[in-house]
Amino acid sequence: MSVARVLRLEAFPPDVRATIARLADADAGDGWLVGGAVRDALTGAMPRELDVALPGSALIRGRALADRLGARFVVLDEGRGVCRLVSAVPIDLADFRAATIEGDLAARDFTVNALAVPLGTLGAVGCADLLDPTGGIADLEARVVRLCGLRALAEDPVRILRGVRLALQPGWQLDPGVVEAARAAAPGLAGVAAERIRDELARILDGPTSARGLRLLDEMGALGVLLPESGPMRATPQPLPHHFDVWEHSLRAVAAADRLLAEASALAHWGQEIAGRADEDLGDGLTRRAAVKLAALLHDVAKPETRTEENGRVRFIGHDVQGAARVAGIAERWRLSGRAGAMLERLVRHHLRPMHLAQSGPITRRARHRFFRDLGDDASELLLLALADAAGLRGDDPLDVWAGEGGRVLRELQAGAAEERALAAAPPLVTGADVMAAFGLPPGPVVGRLLARAREAQALGQVATREEALALLAREPRALDTPETGS
Repeated sequence: MSVARVLRLEAFPPDVRATIARLADADAGDGWLVGGAVRDALTGAMPRELDVALPGSALIRGRALADRLGARFVVLDEGRGVCRLVSAVPIDLADFRAATIEGDLAARDFTVNALAVPLGTLGAVGCADLLDPTGGIADLEARVVRLCGLRALAEDPVRILRGVRLALQPGWQLDPGVVEAARAAAPGLAGVAAERIRDELARILDGPTSARGLRLLDEMGALGVLLPESGPMRATPQPLPHHFDVWEHSLRAVAAADRLLAEASALAHWGQEIAGRADEDLGDGLTRRAAVKLAALLHDVAKPETRTEENGRVRFIGHDVQGAARVAGIAERWRLSGRAGAMLERLVRHHLRPMHLAQSGPITRRARHRFFRDLGDDASELLLLALADAAGLRGDDPLDVWAGEGGRVLRELQAGAAEERALAAAPPLVTGADVMAAFGLPPGPVVGRLLARAREAQALGQVATREEALALLAREPRALDTPETGS
């Protein structure tokens, strides 16, 4: 790959070009466009966000620019003078990290990110010469992720994750010095803000080779710091049909999820649905695609603590329920959004449902209804997780599992998905007010369970009117012990 030594404005998408021109005309003309935006523009990746280094007063100037550009102003690091302008094209502004732009670039993480062009010239003329004090262009041509300095990772350990993300690009590789420095710097990740960890992990998980990225982080000692739960998972062997310990199985499940999401068209309409909403942001940049891979990594997180052995038989009773509680804590620790945390908890809590249904024989109409009722919008992702889980038992190709006997129950469930969605969208025959009035009940869980029973009867065609629904409830116990999930 040959990289030009002049950056042209036309290398950016139209809205980014317009933003660069406005910045150049405003109080940022003496700034430098740096980092990933320059790297991506040079490689044809069409950057969607900008990083600008300023000689000084980034916070003061950032507030004024936010007003002028109609953006929201956010302080990211007051001590280092770093802020963000949140708009259609996000802009990060930062003070120089040294007395000069050359010194600033030398203090950055990787050489391919230590490239800069003068913002004013780029916006006014439409092109500008690249400043490359660390040899970033040569590394960009060679597709090598190399450190700017020996202490780059120790000074900011989150750069470990950023380096792995860069190395996951097709044809790229890590310089050996990065791996060695990462191992030394990995313990420092314990002191990094959770939001920064989350953002980098989300980007790795969103990529097509996230399992490889996780293995690189594991090799560097980073995952052991970010996910202490991985230690007991490594130390927990599993009986047949499993061929791997809990941790290796989990990494292979992520690899299977990578493959399934990359080959979603092979899963017929189900795959098309998953692919169509894989980019949906669940909050703070975590997509559905990333969330289901994170669920694949963590679905067995509670196996170590639930492992029992009796008469030579190893069991992990309750690891789904306990695992849901564990991932709720991990989601909070990593500052995931409430929506992302709820999806993760739901997927882990129910990841055994398809297997239990398969063991019960043919899927009944009632069991199918309850499956889609309990999983809601996450039903398709749960089926993908179950398929990745099954593939991770022995390291099988998940598409072979899908097509074979191991995928039978998943195919049966998916075949009824459209019907279940249509039934779920139909107006309920009875409301909470109807139930409370008919049976003299106060608001509470009993009313909720009766409504669920009426809704199920409606979906199964057992009742067709409000009167029939209330009559059915009158013939059945009102206070069910627990919400039903079986067949």
